[in-house]
Amino acid sequence: MTATTDLGEVYRDLHAHPELAFAETRTAAIVAAWLTRCGYEVTTGVGVTGVVGVLHNGAGPTALLRADMDGLPVGERTGLAYASTASGLDETGAEVPVMHACGHDVHVTCLLGAAERLAAERSTWAGTLLVVFQPAEENVLGARAMLDDGLYDRVGRPDVILGQHVAPLPAGVIGLRSGAAFAAADSLRITMFGRGAHASRPEASVDPVVMAAATVLRLQGVVAREVAATETVVLTIGALRSGTTANVIPDDAELLVNVRTYDVDVRARVLAAITRIVRAEAAASGAPREPEIELILTAPAVVNDPGAVVRTGPALAGVAKVIDPGFVTGSEDVGLLADAADAPCVYWLLGGADPAEFAGATTFAELAARSVALPSNHSPLFAPVIEPTLTIGVAALVAAAREWLPLAT
Repeated sequence: MTATTDLGEVYRDLHAHPELAFAETRTAAIVAAWLTRCGYEVTTGVGVTGVVGVLHNGAGPTALLRADMDGLPVGERTGLAYASTASGLDETGAEVPVMHACGHDVHVTCLLGAAERLAAERSTWAGTLLVVFQPAEENVLGARAMLDDGLYDRVGRPDVILGQHVAPLPAGVIGLRSGAAFAAADSLRITMFGRGAHASRPEASVDPVVMAAATVLRLQGVVAREVAATETVVLTIGALRSGTTANVIPDDAELLVNVRTYDVDVRARVLAAITRIVRAEAAASGAPREPEIELILTAPAVVNDPGAVVRTGPALAGVAKVIDPGFVTGSEDVGLLADAADAPCVYWLLGGADPAEFAGATTFAELAARSVALPSNHSPLFAPVIEPTLTIGVAALVAAAREWLPLAT
């Protein structure tokens, strides 16, 4: 593999062949082959499908660069020549369309490019480089799986965690925030129990649809009336499932709830409020049994170490325009890698949108307003521009790594 490798071709191939969480076998094989050709010590199968490359380059600290590999169960509608037509099996065993709707193909491609350049330019840095290609970020299980599989016992413990996430900011812009940067995420499955009956005899039932609908409305009051204006919380009911036909009152209803927070105390208060409201609505409806509230996914907030941000920021500013994007309500499990290593984390947004869409915008507020109008992460229309996104993404990772792996003076 040489410095003239066409990363655009690599990206288009990855985009056309996405794989769901813990099924990233084709992607992992491409990564492992690439790293081997670049001279890395390669370990595969870490946390099911994770791949780690290690490059020792003399005495010095250890820096970890991380990219996630999985796609989403989304049917692509970009119309691109390299659009995905792939499908896969979701957690229930159902066949679903699969798309790189969150840009993990960008992340993998950029880290492959950075790994290649850093291997070819060893005279510019010293220490140990860990490149981690993580599975299953979308269900926030991948980082934990790699750690539980002995990641740091196998490859050593890093002194810093570095990474990036593509976003609908203009290519050429990097979003870097000190402190709490990406929200904690909690997903709940709530089952509310009623008593089924014929639709013509509602008096014989305890209707779980009405119960669930009342709960959905009442839960909106948690953010509106139980959270201070100075605190940031997002509470979303992503699904309400009940019944199969119009003339039957079903026995139960299921709610899928997602919560995003930054502060651990606020998180605890919001989760407690959800539990209180769900139980109270069930009691008010005369439910025959207590509702079930199950925490199905959780990831802590990503907190960028302030000192590490001060150190890394100038290196990134040498590559692109750096702005503070404010709180990002999206979530990531990269913080688990930092927590387990007791190492600082620096994780930034990589602009991936066509700069022409932002012509004339001079302030962050203007950039944000333009960004909202574009297809965002998880949209079936999400399509980062290949260039200059890849070039800047590679350069950002290389610059950050060199900052943390300096030559001895």
